[in-house]
Amino acid sequence: MNAPAKNHPADMLADSTDPLRDNSLYFNREIGQLDFNFRVLAQAQDPQVPLLERLRYLCISCTNLDEFFEIRAGTLRHAQDLGLAAGADGLSPATVLARIHDRAAELVQAQYECWNNVLRPALGEAGVRVLHRDAWSEAQTAWLRGYFQDEIMPVLSPLGLDPAHPFPKILNKSLNIVVVLKGKDAFGREGHLAIVRAPRSLPRIIQIPEEVSGGKSDFVFLSAVLSAFVDELFPGMKVKGAYQFRVTRNSELLVDEEEVDNIALALRDELVGRGYLRAVRLEIAEQCPDDIVRTLLENFDLTENAVYRINGPVNLNRVIQVYDLVQRQDLKFPLFQQRVLPGIEAMFDKVAEGDVLLHHPFDAFTPVLELIRQAAEDPNVLAIKQTLYRTGKDSPIVEHLVQAARNGKDVTVVVELRARFDEEANLGLADRLQEAGVQVVYGVVGYKTHAKMLLIVRREGRKLRRYVHLGTGNYHSGTTRVYTDFGLITADPDIGADVHLIFQQLSGLAPLIKLKRLLQSPFTLHAGVLKRIDRETKHARAGKPARIIAKMNALNEPQVIRALYQASQAGVQIDLIVRGACTLRPGVPGVSDNIRVRSIVGRFLEHHRVYWFANDGAPDLFCSSADWLERNLLRRVEAAFPVVDTDLASRVCDEALTNYLADNVNAWQLAADGSYRRVVREENTAPHSAQAMLLAKICG
Repeated sequence: MNAPAKNHPADMLADSTDPLRDNSLYFNREIGQLDFNFRVLAQAQDPQVPLLERLRYLCISCTNLDEFFEIRAGTLRHAQDLGLAAGADGLSPATVLARIHDRAAELVQAQYECWNNVLRPALGEAGVRVLHRDAWSEAQTAWLRGYFQDEIMPVLSPLGLDPAHPFPKILNKSLNIVVVLKGKDAFGREGHLAIVRAPRSLPRIIQIPEEVSGGKSDFVFLSAVLSAFVDELFPGMKVKGAYQFRVTRNSELLVDEEEVDNIALALRDELVGRGYLRAVRLEIAEQCPDDIVRTLLENFDLTENAVYRINGPVNLNRVIQVYDLVQRQDLKFPLFQQRVLPGIEAMFDKVAEGDVLLHHPFDAFTPVLELIRQAAEDPNVLAIKQTLYRTGKDSPIVEHLVQAARNGKDVTVVVELRARFDEEANLGLADRLQEAGVQVVYGVVGYKTHAKMLLIVRREGRKLRRYVHLGTGNYHSGTTRVYTDFGLITADPDIGADVHLIFQQLSGLAPLIKLKRLLQSPFTLHAGVLKRIDRETKHARAGKPARIIAKMNALNEPQVIRALYQASQAGVQIDLIVRGACTLRPGVPGVSDNIRVRSIVGRFLEHHRVYWFANDGAPDLFCSSADWLERNLLRRVEAAFPVVDTDLASRVCDEALTNYLADNVNAWQLAADGSYRRVVREENTAPHSAQAMLLAKICG
């Protein structure tokens, strides 16, 4: 078996004689990821979607944009500083950053137009009002003034800027008000500018009591309250203007794992300063004077192309609190009951009878929780091994693992500390598990452990039997209710042996291993995907039917893309269902005219990864934790697992592939020019929503 690849795939693009390496055949990943948020925003603009759900989509697009700047834009600026070369698309980091600004500005404008002109008025008509300052009644103004004096002002520390009070540190994505003052304070100091920082403890959305609002559901942004009463913080001075602003900082933690003795300690140190890393974006009130904007830019070491002038609250995503506070089921998606498989009170017996396939969120996560709980209590269970990437707060899985350790089981957990934005939670998780006697492993230096695996070793008579759960999504009870994912529970001996070897490799610095059923990054998954694409190519060249269908979150790995181009040229019919960024350019004559790319954006976040290869009548199907991205295929520990049971494999194919290719409600088609266009339902064709079909079929 080969060792993991050390060369970045882009390093192999120097061969200009290969026409499939032409830069024009590759879209830029960052732009593609940014464009995904236009498809999310389209859900907020769709009148067929319930009103509060439209609000939720708007907030998701805003939160996604925040994370995009924190990670992708921040990483690009770092790459620009280091003088790194362009990728497969041939665009330098500086060029991509310039395009990001223009495209992000379009998105921001569309978001605020949606909020100001569509959703806010529509919510008001539905009895859910998010009020402008000029719409406050006398009673509301009086109540808000009292709220400001009693609840807000005591925790504020306004800072006047002068030589003794330099510009303060501004926390990433925090709400701030820059105040223009005139007059002198008690010490005779001339007022000019002051900064008011809103502490994290303050709610960003304030609900006005119904008795004050006449029985209505009325809300106000904290930023509006701060601006309205900010003069009370500066008695004796005149407030000439108050302008909200927010700075976004690079949040990618850079820990040189080869140079640290303890990655947990190194991460703890890095997390302390994460909120004050390099600034990448400044959001400022639209009417803020230019000289103040220049002052802020100078302080944050930013240029004009990092400024976004905002017509509304700079933290628009915080209006998501209204979704939770308003109990109006008529304005939300209909409730549904997840299917709970029968027989889960005896999970080992159920799995011994045959493999169990779970399709979340339509199938409940309960069987997985029950499997771990029963393993923790079963005296015949000797060992439990599990990977944890994201678990969520108060995870029942963690409680079961702790109980298993207390009951004398040998429990080993691979905790990935570098799960982005969950680093602090995972450090706490690791501490909790270790205190309970669980053996905690932090994975492999240089390779995030992203595989979703659970292994239970149970004594049955004179033999030991392995029970395994493998999934495409995290062990997070919350996301299993809103993400589409597959989970497989099996006692297949070969799969169990493979998972056992991977755990040994992760925890014991084991040598290269040979797996029977699973494909594993960074060793065999990349090569395994290329091998299967090549096999379809050979079938097509031999005149045999050949087809590939793959579903994933993102695609950018150059070698895989070139292999798909070659397959298309040979006549292989290829359908890719890619939720987010796709750098492959479909529909190019003579290159990718047999490749179609679609994106589904609906009620649930599309998250499962499924690869299907026709294989001359003997279909080859894998589910996986890995997208076809460079990082997943070459720089992470990932697993792709076959669904061996033919009936279950057919179910995966029908529910996650054929079903989604038939979607004419929530589907978008990627064109050769890089644009996405909604799939238009043909005349006399019934509407087909893949997610709605699964809700009806599985949840009834």
